[in-house]
Amino acid sequence: MSSPQSDHRSPARRAQDEKIAAEPQLAPLDVPADAVPSPLESHLGPRPRRPLAVAGIVENGVVRLLDPTIKLPEHSRVIIVAADQS
Repeated sequence: MSSPQSDHRSPARRAQDEKIAAEPQLAPLDVPADAVPSPLESHLGPRPRRPLAVAGIVENGVVRLLDPTIKLPEHSRVIIVAADQS
């Protein structure tokens, strides 16, 4: 169990948090008893992949990832961010 800490929120943020906490809870969903459960992802539909940041090093003009366990899908789009040569 963590020890209590002082509250560093602004008065406006504290008031907003109290307002949100005081709102009534939502009613349970009206789901038929014979409904078949399905994973949440099936309701979201196809979504583009989320960005992934990985560290790498350039050797002879080729970028090599520092973590050998990372495998990128074929034809992945990448953005390379490099420091100046200076």
